Amino acid sequence: MERLNVPLIRGMGEGLVIPAEQVTALLRGLADQSRHWTDVTESELDTPTVTAVASVLRNIADQIDVECIDFVSTEPPP
Repeated sequence: MERLNVPLIRGMGEGLVIPAEQVTALLRGLADQSRHWTDVTESELDTPTVTAVASVLRNIADQIDVECIDFVSTEPPP
């Protein structure tokens, strides 16, 4: 049986534990969906702000990926 190392993101205290890849997928999905947030005619959101938010979401996802890669690559072998 192959051993898998799945980086997890933990909540505060003993709370939530989520696979990091699901968190990054969620962040990237929100960033992708945000391009439609200004399409609604009643929207009070401006395009530069929405673009900046999407960029921040993608950057956070990228940082999580980098930290997970570092975690997995520095973990001692079984």
